[in-house]
Amino acid sequence: MSAAEIAPEQIHAFAPVAQGVAGDAASADALNRLNRRLAGPKTAKVQRKVVEKLKAALAAVRTGDFDLGGRRAIQALQLDETSGVAWHVLAICREKSGAFGQALQAYEAALKLLPEETDIAQDLGRLAQQLGYLEIAEKLLLKYLAVRPGHIEATNNLACVQRDQKRYGDAVETLKALLAVEPASPVLWNTLGTVLSDQGDMATALTFFEEALRLNPAFAKARYNRANARQPMGDAAGALEDLEAALPGAESPYERAMMNMARALLLMALGRIPEGFEAYEVRLDRNLPDAMRPVIDAPRWDPSREDLRGKRLLIVGEQGIADEMVFGTCIGDAAEAVGPEGKVFLAVESRLVGMFQRAFPGIEVGAHRSVKLEGRITRYVPFVEDLEGGVDCWTPMASLLAVFRPTLDRFPDRRGYLPPETERVARWKAELERLGPGLKVGLHWKSLVLNGSRARYFSDFERWKPVLTTPGTVMVNLQCGDVSADLEAAEAAGVRIWTPPINLKDDLEDVAALSTALDLVIGPGIAGTNLAAAAGADTWMITAPDDWHFLGTDRYPFYPHLRFFRREAFDEWETTIGRIRTALEALATAAASGRNAA
Repeated sequence: MSAAEIAPEQIHAFAPVAQGVAGDAASADALNRLNRRLAGPKTAKVQRKVVEKLKAALAAVRTGDFDLGGRRAIQALQLDETSGVAWHVLAICREKSGAFGQALQAYEAALKLLPEETDIAQDLGRLAQQLGYLEIAEKLLLKYLAVRPGHIEATNNLACVQRDQKRYGDAVETLKALLAVEPASPVLWNTLGTVLSDQGDMATALTFFEEALRLNPAFAKARYNRANARQPMGDAAGALEDLEAALPGAESPYERAMMNMARALLLMALGRIPEGFEAYEVRLDRNLPDAMRPVIDAPRWDPSREDLRGKRLLIVGEQGIADEMVFGTCIGDAAEAVGPEGKVFLAVESRLVGMFQRAFPGIEVGAHRSVKLEGRITRYVPFVEDLEGGVDCWTPMASLLAVFRPTLDRFPDRRGYLPPETERVARWKAELERLGPGLKVGLHWKSLVLNGSRARYFSDFERWKPVLTTPGTVMVNLQCGDVSADLEAAEAAGVRIWTPPINLKDDLEDVAALSTALDLVIGPGIAGTNLAAAAGADTWMITAPDDWHFLGTDRYPFYPHLRFFRREAFDEWETTIGRIRTALEALATAAASGRNAA
């Protein structure tokens, strides 16, 4: 599979993903079916050897030795590269080993050779769904269901694909139709719960997860999903109990990694640091399709064994832009730790290079580059590849938290740490003056990435009307992406929103300076609001009920000056925006009084 460069907006922070996909390519039933396919007449000597190799491969798979199983399957393919069964076995082994790109290729080869074997289509569809190839997954699952209508696993997985495409109505209808026939299926009730939880309706979702667990108390997926519903509903202790009970029942390395990810985020939300920061290392687990795989010619720094003093340390930014600004709060600590005899090199998203370089003039900052290789995010750091002397060691940026922020009192009390250029700030202040009197308020309202459950973290623009119509304010658009329809709707309603003449997605130096020049920046916890807070701008952030960045406190330790408006439930938009309107009115009135007094 060829490498494809990944746009930065495609990479974002990890969040617990609803577990609904059913079936296992290496289940006992699946392996028995493969064994039966090998039990036919064995006339040719070569074919007998192929069968022997594949039986040995299946024996290895039964014991969980997927590397050995893969080697046996390859030996069979060396004898007969047209063996569809061998390709199928190899695909299963590669999938179970976390080599998803190779697994996809092997499944495709198997399906090409055995087009009538719908089990292969089912396995390939399940993997395609896990990797986000939703249209391909849907076609394969429909092909399977055409032969085996009413199959619970395939119908369930089709509903998962529809859910992930945000076709929630279709997903509900798909599940309801089969639940009418199979009301005792915990798998279907669980997936119905995930459709509701992805939309933010945790109370209804919880009811369906409870029903799945009533039907099967040992159902790990449902217990994990119930945990993800309980936490934002205020029951963090119950959520942690559910997660720890679910982990032993994980059906695959992927499920286990995702459950551990949810546990790490919950530990951080509970303020159990550095335990939560250490558990967060799971984000690099190779069984997570979105995990970063860095390609660096140096060992990873082990803080338990190696002092940083005098070292040439490379810090590699991870996940999305917002995450690099959150985790980047530890860069200065790392520079201090290496001392004057050492050197820190920092790889961040290219649009942030100038800001980090200005904030930390004693380190060398460059851009990293990400490609999708064999289905995995692979990250390179070109600017250090030809560096004279190389680097002694490297570390992922978020791993600095456990070292330099082991307790809450180690979070610095400062107003931002990425200062924008003073000349740009002055220029934007002058530009804003031309807009006339009133409080200048910058607005963000959504993310560029709205796939899957991420949509529940953002509101329709229509709900922002109370903020947009606050007397004594001038609204400034900071939202990147195509928002022309939203702006036209606002204008039609009599609300003027000024859009600055810059590229709001790419000109982040100007966005940071403009944010600081504004009286206030408001929005959900996305890159733009994190940029404003990191730059020291007055920032109001709408936070989600499961936001871990509070670290068990009633403040935002990463940005102490940030004012937040916390939603107590995912669907609590009107109340939250109403509170912002009230606060904004008070601020605008005070500002007007100050101007009149002057």
